[in-house]
Amino acid sequence: MLSVANLQSGYGPSQVLFDVSLKIGEGEVVTLLGRNGMGKTTTVRSIMGLLPPISGEIGFSGQNVFGMKPENVARLGVGLVPEGRQIFPTLTVRENLVATAGNRLNRKEPWTLERVYTLFPRLRERANQAANTLSGGEQQMMVVGRALMTNPRLLILDEATEGLAPVIRAEIWACIEVLKKEGQSILLIDKNLQVLKRLADRHYIIEKGKTVWSGSGEDMNRDADLVHGYVGI
Repeated sequence: MLSVANLQSGYGPSQVLFDVSLKIGEGEVVTLLGRNGMGKTTTVRSIMGLLPPISGEIGFSGQNVFGMKPENVARLGVGLVPEGRQIFPTLTVRENLVATAGNRLNRKEPWTLERVYTLFPRLRERANQAANTLSGGEQQMMVVGRALMTNPRLLILDEATEGLAPVIRAEIWACIEVLKKEGQSILLIDKNLQVLKRLADRHYIIEKGKTVWSGSGEDMNRDADLVHGYVGI
């Protein structure tokens, strides 16, 4: 579904990515790991078209999306839960959820408000509240729901549990487990290695803008010392 090869990207004269490669198949949950500042978010921004890449290849569902505008990448079926949430603060929870909603790929069982409220019952209770009055955990649930309402083929979650209370973090992980069972393709960036090993099919580690390791959870256990050296966990 997603294929990234030899990706180079950066910000103005500052190059951050030098050789990032990864693949995600239909229905797979894949992680992108690495310490802070190694290029994980830059990779996501380059895939989404939020940052113009320098060189390499980015393919999604058989189409070349290298350098494509973000709105066009989204229309192809890539949904993003961004680092920092980026909510619409003065809109209500319901308005945040429907603002970018659409079933552009004609899914047979699309994500709707009702389905999102079933997944996150707290959002139903807060439906008419302004988004900036929610707790951080509630905002994160809303942003996951907002991405699902675009009915993506691939869902990208960039640090979706960062800074959340353990009980809220557990709710987000439970949601991701549900999505996996439904066959949702997911790219995960997170630091909770134990949960990721259980949830994900494959893992990629980047170090200083380069893909330096990839493998399954079993491979990760086998290469535990090497992985620890790269991710510092």
